[in-house]
Order: sequence, then structure tokens, then C-alpha cells
Amino acid sequence: MSTVNVMNIKNENVGQIELNDAVFNLEVKEYILHDVVRMQRAARRSGNACTKTRVEVSGGGAKPWRQKGTGRARAGSRTSPVWRGGGVVFGPKPRDYSFKLNRKVRKLALSMALSARLQEDNLIVLDDFSMEAIKTKDFVSVMKGLNIENGLIVIDGEAENLKKSSRNVNGFKVLPSEGLNVYDVLLHKKLVLIKPVIENLEKRLTA
Repeated sequence: MSTVNVMNIKNENVGQIELNDAVFNLEVKEYILHDVVRMQRAARRSGNACTKTRVEVSGGGAKPWRQKGTGRARAGSRTSPVWRGGGVVFGPKPRDYSFKLNRKVRKLALSMALSARLQEDNLIVLDDFSMEAIKTKDFVSVMKGLNIENGLIVIDGEAENLKKSSRNVNGFKVLPSEGLNVYDVLLHKKLVLIKPVIENLEKRLTA
């Protein structure tokens, strides 16, 4: 078991907590982290190239002219691809880039990301971080006191005041423990865990 200090928002040591080695003390394998980050980013990606088929363009309905007797080629619809303004044949459509990895691999990668932050001494445990009012100035003051310039704060519960106080501060993100993911952990230099979150994470990642 690894032991870390529990701090308060004034950067004072108020105790210690033991961390489960199965979650916070794993050997970090970069290729696993790379695969999971690639999966997360691919899921957020969306193609924007799009053309309309003959079914989707406006028009159509009535036959442009009668079948015979006009001397012109027969035509069934103004949406035909051979007509100007008609549909496109085999044109691009928004593409789904997502792919999936096994749940076991995703859980392992998250544990490795947490282990990496602990091994780098970039993991901070706070006993509590509640704000009585929405004040960005107060949030920035706490972060300066903890010597954090770029960080991910993982909370237990809603903490709406904290979320709203931090949303305009560049380099910081507040997430509930259920939404913790590999990409956000690796994106931010410091990882701040509120004490109750640790128990939730250990249950989630060792189940």
C-alpha cells in the first residue's frame, strides 16, 4: 500500500490515506495508454464531408416531360444525377471513426494513468473542496496556494459552485468520479482527488 498525505485547501497536512496498489501502483505501459487515448479521441471525431443523394435533394415528384413524342431523351425525375442540381452518386457521407477496446483494457489504462501521476508526485488528495459561492477569484486563489497551474479536479457528487467557479480558468477541469478517463488525466499535469473519490475509484477499478 502506498501512503499519501491528505491536504486541505489551505495546503495544510490534515492526515494520510493508503492507496490500493492494484490501482495506484502499477507498471505504466505506454502502448496501452496510447490505445485508449486514441479510442477516446476517435469517438469524439466526426466527418463533416457530406453530399446529398437523389432522394435527399429538393425537387422530383412529377415526370419532367412525357415519355415519348418529344424527341428528347426520356427522363423520370429532376433529381437524377445526370441533371444539374440532381443528387450525387457515391458521394461522401459523415463517417464514424470510433472503435472499441475491451472493458478490462480500459480499466487497466485508467489505473496506469493514476499510477503515473502518483509516481511523478503529481497526485494531490484533498479532504474537501466545497465553495459556498460561485467565485472564480477564490478558485484561482486556492489553486495558487496548492501550487497548481494546470490540473484535473475529480469530485464526489455535484459541486456546482466549484464547477462554475473553475470553468473560465484556462488549464483546469472539474469532473465527477464517474466521468474520470485516461485522456483527461494525461492531458492535465496535476491530478487532484477529493478524499471520498479514492474509495469509489478503487471499487470501480478492482471490481
